[in-house]
Amino acid sequence: MCQRFICVVLLSLLSGGVLAVEGKLQPSVMWDYFHQRLLNNADFVFDERVQVHVPPFAEDARQVPVEVDARSLSGQVSKMMLWAELNPIPQVLNLYPSDQLEKFLAVRIRVEQATPIYAALLMDDGVWHVGSAFIEATGGGCSAPSVVRAEEGWESRLGQVFGSRFMAGDHSRLRLRVSHPMDNGLVGAIPEFYVNHAQLNDGNGEVLARLDLFSAVSENPTITLHVKGKPQTHWWLRDNNGNEFTAYMP
Repeated sequence: MCQRFICVVLLSLLSGGVLAVEGKLQPSVMWDYFHQRLLNNADFVFDERVQVHVPPFAEDARQVPVEVDARSLSGQVSKMMLWAELNPIPQVLNLYPSDQLEKFLAVRIRVEQATPIYAALLMDDGVWHVGSAFIEATGGGCSAPSVVRAEEGWESRLGQVFGSRFMAGDHSRLRLRVSHPMDNGLVGAIPEFYVNHAQLNDGNGEVLARLDLFSAVSENPTITLHVKGKPQTHWWLRDNNGNEFTAYMP
């Protein structure tokens, strides 16, 4: 049994399906599947400069903070993907940044169980640069009843947008929060109902970032981006029922 386990680990390491946990390489059994499904079997490298930060344990599996910091990477990013490997809905978001955006993202997600979390950045060299983290969880974050729907009058607050800006050196830290249940279709007879698109523009209408969101994002989603300088910004969001929400962030 021990010899067989060692062989499995070695095969996983040789195939590139590894996960960094507390500085040690651990096999990630689903890596090959997601490499094919999400990255289309494209060239990739596990890169320690793609830092994925999560708490060691998900105290609330419905609201798990995830931070991706790849600012030490040189070159331009054309796409960033984030997914939680063992979630029933693994994909979290796709980010399409302009060159005015720093290589940084923070978001809150749901996790159904302990899982690896991956961030992959497609650089201008045509290679996906991948980072990962592992979070422990008791589980149930994706199948738990909605907290938002239990609050009286939540419908009247649907789409309310709260934003803030913090200056940090030569860039702005923009934090967005949207009132929305982000229903994932896994609870009761409630169908999917979630914000699935977002766009950040500057004061001249130029696109700073586009995002595709999935229902693995937490209720009342919170997104943080870093923008170079201090441009006036405008958020536009839309859910899968066609509702649109906007907010200005001077």
